[in-house]
Amino acid sequence: MDINIEIALELIEKAKKRGATEGDILIIEGELSTVQVRLSSIDKITDSNFKSLGLRLFFDKKSAITSTSDLTPESLDRLIEDTCSIAKLTAKDDYAGLPLLQYGMRIKKLDLYDDYVHHLSVEEMIEIAKEAEAAAFSYDDRITNSDSGNFSKRYTHVIYANTNGFCGDYKTSTFSLSVTPIATMNGQMQRDHWYSTKRKFVRLDKPADVGEQAAMRTVGRLGARKVHTQQAPVVFDPETASSLLSNLCMALSGYSIYKGASFLLGMLNKQIASPDVTIHDDGTIPWGIGSKPFDAEGIAARKTTMVEKGVLTSYLLDSYSARKLNLTSTGNASRSPSEPPVVAPTNFYLYPGNYSPSDIIKSVDSGLYVTELIGFGFNPVTGDYSRGAVGTWIENGELTYPVEEITIAGNIKEMLMQIEMVGNDLDFRQKICAPTIKVGRLTIAGH
Repeated sequence: MDINIEIALELIEKAKKRGATEGDILIIEGELSTVQVRLSSIDKITDSNFKSLGLRLFFDKKSAITSTSDLTPESLDRLIEDTCSIAKLTAKDDYAGLPLLQYGMRIKKLDLYDDYVHHLSVEEMIEIAKEAEAAAFSYDDRITNSDSGNFSKRYTHVIYANTNGFCGDYKTSTFSLSVTPIATMNGQMQRDHWYSTKRKFVRLDKPADVGEQAAMRTVGRLGARKVHTQQAPVVFDPETASSLLSNLCMALSGYSIYKGASFLLGMLNKQIASPDVTIHDDGTIPWGIGSKPFDAEGIAARKTTMVEKGVLTSYLLDSYSARKLNLTSTGNASRSPSEPPVVAPTNFYLYPGNYSPSDIIKSVDSGLYVTELIGFGFNPVTGDYSRGAVGTWIENGELTYPVEEITIAGNIKEMLMQIEMVGNDLDFRQKICAPTIKVGRLTIAGH
């Protein structure tokens, strides 16, 4: 059975006739194709289709969610009956419910769908992955092996409708290419990777560029040493700076705040970072990896300033966490059909500064340039931070030799206040992104 908005609205009406006071339906369907090559040979090809419908019903302040991938009329009638029965048995939650309908709400057209996702053949995908891997090998003869070259394409169609009169749908496409080469020197082996992910196929980085960047990063790790334990400035490249921002995102979630499980509790409208730090969450960026016209509760995407010149101006909220905190949703509800909404970022990014990456590196007499972080050493309650790291040592403003088997440690509260320089190299490569940043002082544990 093909599901469309009209059928979704029909199901909602049936649920209301059975006594539901509120409810919504989320349908996600799509296709995913991936190819993996290794040493110019096909390693793996996968092709899958997915379709799932989630029904959430409220009986006053009691609610239940059920889901199915069987979209026959009989199955959907059964789903409504089951959801109603379960909802009536659940405990009451005074904060449960849909967001109020926002009148005059404008849904923006965001160009998230490239029709080429249906026309790009598996053969072409294989060639692209092979070309990227070959470019890595030809970049340097120390590239002696490959973990893989991968290419994937994904098409998704989202339909959402609720009892407050909202209904809408949108389509997205995603193309992704990555390469993971292995380099050898004097019996030592190193591995690194690079990637490109875009909504529109023609915007993908060229396969040769992805392969060369992966090879350059891998070769740059050969001959890595440890350093002595010390306190020194740390420069995070865009990838690792994005990881820092992910940690902050977790602490900004309305759920962490109302549970008292965040170091940002009670910090709204207070200085939490250096004045160089401005952070936005913007679901309206055309072709953005995290963009969507509306969230999982039908609230229009928007741009929210989270931190302005170091001052915390907003938390990330869906309607439930907003009600708990007596605030307003920021349109950051996200969910799968079988789960209740959670808070998630759209395009969450640190606004770029005026410094080039080379300017930032030149400003460091002796310190660390981080290119990879290992493990999960972040406590969102206290802000304590400790991660394994790989990178390059900076001496007299120059990148000198690669370093590994080290740990960087500090507290994210102090790290945010110590951001001294913000780079101008912001690139929207993923949902959470940042330019190069310099943190004034962190503990670097070596030997």
